[in-house]
Amino acid sequence: MANLFLKQAKQYVATRPVYPPELFDFLTLKTPRRDMAWDVGTGNGQAAASLATLYKAVVGTDTSAQQLAYATRLRNVRYVHTPPDLPLEGIHATVAPPASVDLITVAQAFHWLDLPRFYAQARSVLRPSHGVLAAWCYTEPRIDSAVDAVFWRLYHGSENYWALNRRMVDDEYRSADFPFDPVEGETHTGPFEFSTQRRMDLDDYLLYITSWSAYQTAKDKGVELLDEATVQEFATAWGGDGKEVKTVTYPIFLRIGKVRSEE
Repeated sequence: MANLFLKQAKQYVATRPVYPPELFDFLTLKTPRRDMAWDVGTGNGQAAASLATLYKAVVGTDTSAQQLAYATRLRNVRYVHTPPDLPLEGIHATVAPPASVDLITVAQAFHWLDLPRFYAQARSVLRPSHGVLAAWCYTEPRIDSAVDAVFWRLYHGSENYWALNRRMVDDEYRSADFPFDPVEGETHTGPFEFSTQRRMDLDDYLLYITSWSAYQTAKDKGVELLDEATVQEFATAWGGDGKEVKTVTYPIFLRIGKVRSEE
């Protein structure tokens, strides 16, 4: 996964949406204790920074040192660069001891994980019976019918450059294996729906597209997804000189559950 984002870490931090406070309020309501949170695939630390205002201690891990270089340093957040093959003993030594974590979050990275391996790690470090795992993704942005029509032509045309894991996002994590029990007050593990917004002009919006892993994969193969004709289509759909700032809405889909009592 890390290699897909090596060349666009700066674009990623500059253009990706901020997760809404309502999402984190929901998470805190579902975790009986708030001593320790582990943010898996933390990237530039976006989710970790929000968790830091709600949990006493946060550890953010990622396989990409380039992404971690852009993470905001906070007093109660510790960032750890973890190799993808780190054994369970290494998790206990560098991330968290067994049965010590109240909440594990995976923001826009769940589809990159080796799930059976990750679930074993999660069950090992989560507090028995009360530890919570929350994984969410945001899907493609919505602006208006004109811009969205151009976007979807580009997105469908780029499908050969996306990793197969990306299909889990297109599916909104609905069919993902998620062997956890519903959290208190809920009858299912989701997805629960939220949304977030970001204000962008056309340059910001195009920069967001260049942060796609598919954009870099295509470019490495000699294909420019944002060729002159496509950029002109976006400019026409945007209207004016492209300087108008529009509201971009990202739907968010959350799977959440607690460790099963027999585990």
